[in-house]
Amino acid sequence: MEKIRLDVHTHTVASGHAFSSLQEMVRAAADLGLEYLGITEHAPSIPGTCAPIYFRNLHVVPREIYGVKLLLGAELNILDTHGSLDLDPNYYKMMDIRIAGIHSLCYQPGTREENTAGMIAAIRNPWVQIISHPADGTADMLMSPIVHAAKEAGTILEINNSSLKPIRHKESARDNTLDILRLAKQLDMPVILGSDAHISFSIADYGYLWPLLAEADFPDSLILNYSPSAFFKALKKPD
Repeated sequence: MEKIRLDVHTHTVASGHAFSSLQEMVRAAADLGLEYLGITEHAPSIPGTCAPIYFRNLHVVPREIYGVKLLLGAELNILDTHGSLDLDPNYYKMMDIRIAGIHSLCYQPGTREENTAGMIAAIRNPWVQIISHPADGTADMLMSPIVHAAKEAGTILEINNSSLKPIRHKESARDNTLDILRLAKQLDMPVILGSDAHISFSIADYGYLWPLLAEADFPDSLILNYSPSAFFKALKKPD
């Protein structure tokens, strides 16, 4: 196992249901020896999260604190089976990084095929760089078309640690995660491990993922957390 050098999916108190400040998160990342930390607050459709003006003001935050380089952005919400997102695109230009995912609090589901089509539409959105927890089963979807669409679009799929916590009761997350890992391996497609940390102590915690990575015999060379240069090479640049 190589050294983890980045974690790009985390949340602070600004998201409304997380428990550490931005400075506490960065301090913890520095203590772990991370080079990059992504802070991606929930977009407005999640109850209690920050208002859109928060994203307009990201420029006030230094992009290096305690020796850790910061990537500030949002976890946008995929709202429906058309892949609609919940923040005006004018805000996207103000962000260093843009993640999108499905959350039960603000998603209008359809059939398995319709949900899959909505996810693929979000994957093909030129602004969306990473899909958060695609395997968690919040919406019933087909994994193979999603992985192939991500490969074609150059959108990174996240392998999410938080989805596998027993307390989350995400019954299909384990099998879906293994499906994504096996397909990504076949396609020689890199993935990003996501802590989805909502408190500083969970940064770069991938404890539930290591057994699945071993079971899938997933190569370290396809895990972007080990190499900032590989991550930035894989990170889609909007037109």
